Amino acid sequence: MSGEEVFVGSIDQGTTSSRFIIYDKKARPIGSHQVEFTQFYPQAGWVEHDPMEILESVRVCLTKAVDKATADGHNVDSGLKAIGVTNQRETTVIWSKSTGRPLYNAIVWMDVRTSSVCRKLEKELSGGRTHFVETCGLPISTYFSAMKLLWMLENVDPVKEAVKKGDALFGTIDTWLIWNLTGGKDGGLHVTDVSNASRTMLMNLKSLGWDTPTLETLKIPAEILPKIVSNSEIIGKIAKGWPIPGIPIAGCLGDQHAAMLGQACKKGEAKSTYGTGAFILLNTGTEIIKSTHGLLSTLAFKLGPKASANYALEGSIAIAGAAVQWLRDSLGLIASASEIEKLASLVDSTGGVYFVPAFNGLFAPWWRDDARGVCIGITRFTNKSHIARAVLESMAFQVKDVLDSMHKDAGEKGEVKNEKGEFLLRVDGGAAINDLLMQIQADLLGNPVVRPADIETTALGAAYAAGLAVGIWNEEEVFASEERMKKAALFHPKLDAAIRKKKCDSWCKAVERTFDLADLSL
Repeated sequence: MSGEEVFVGSIDQGTTSSRFIIYDKKARPIGSHQVEFTQFYPQAGWVEHDPMEILESVRVCLTKAVDKATADGHNVDSGLKAIGVTNQRETTVIWSKSTGRPLYNAIVWMDVRTSSVCRKLEKELSGGRTHFVETCGLPISTYFSAMKLLWMLENVDPVKEAVKKGDALFGTIDTWLIWNLTGGKDGGLHVTDVSNASRTMLMNLKSLGWDTPTLETLKIPAEILPKIVSNSEIIGKIAKGWPIPGIPIAGCLGDQHAAMLGQACKKGEAKSTYGTGAFILLNTGTEIIKSTHGLLSTLAFKLGPKASANYALEGSIAIAGAAVQWLRDSLGLIASASEIEKLASLVDSTGGVYFVPAFNGLFAPWWRDDARGVCIGITRFTNKSHIARAVLESMAFQVKDVLDSMHKDAGEKGEVKNEKGEFLLRVDGGAAINDLLMQIQADLLGNPVVRPADIETTALGAAYAAGLAVGIWNEEEVFASEERMKKAALFHPKLDAAIRKKKCDSWCKAVERTFDLADLSL
């Protein structure tokens, strides 16, 4: 496609905000808009979103981003060829197909209300916590959509009634968005993609279809589930009543899978996204590697209906940037998230303080829903700068824990080295803009960290998937890394190896102090 201006849009629906970014043929953003939405905390450990508010936030983002790009002289109306969708994963919605209204708030991925559901299943099923790992790659955990769905089926009367009447539809946020964008109750498409489906606990990793024995075991009716499609294909067109009607939705990926594509992670390459949580994925190619070190086997991406699936090892960290928000909103130590770097830079160490943000338990590689946050090593010398620096270190320590597990699971396949024999970690997400955090990360890994010029690789990945489907880019262009590496920032480790080891040993002791602190009867 040449001559006229050509654009691809990307809806990036995250945990705390929605955004829409429009990219040109060279994958440069030419217009964007972002809207934050409400976080609901009905009880300790519960986190919910209003699905209708999410829809409205997306509508506003579509309108404003197009307006901004048009105001800057871009002919978006004729040049926009496709949009991709990427979303917070595991967050679960059930709605009425006749009214189009949600039957309950969306239960967010980090919500832990399903602890009792998980413990009950672990006792009842022969394989305990790992009963479904062979089929779906995931342990029984509060994290995944199936547990949230079970909780709604057991506890929410409107959901029970709608399922009985055949009026209920289940989906993750991608499904909810696409159903509404393509017409809603007037013919909306009920679909999800392979990456989001792989996070429900209900998809067979090998067949890439819903796993019938799992559905039967969990008593989940197949008719409420969406159709599974690939990450890069024309799914449907945006309906009248929305901004940009008639534009094809041609790509869909869960946010971490989109970031892998945006970072052009080929087989053996790893990326870490620092958002509300932190998510580290290693592309294992067409091979499903089973973890023995607390990681998840999951889908990386499948770039077309007939394309081979790429798989990944994933380590998910529940609290990363959310700990900075906690410092801002709950403790008032900073007025804005961006202030943490300056505050933490006032000291050259944490003064022996270790902070473990196990607010709702710990994910990989520990998987302890009984863990709760601790801040230890405090002395009379400790001030708020030490605490701020310990919060930044907590993100980097957690990423290191996951990468250590990845190297053990993948062996040499996980050792991607440059010409100097170094492992390179690719980083992105909002917190990756923090230079101090990235330097701490390199120091604790003992390996370089590479940050792309555009850290919004999640939105970029969804745009790539959509552009691939409509012929704007080919895979060779998407995975070419020479140009992007020239513009990237590199952080080299400066910390002495002996000091690194001592700090990591102390961190592990701090993590162990978080175990068994939760009152799980709450």
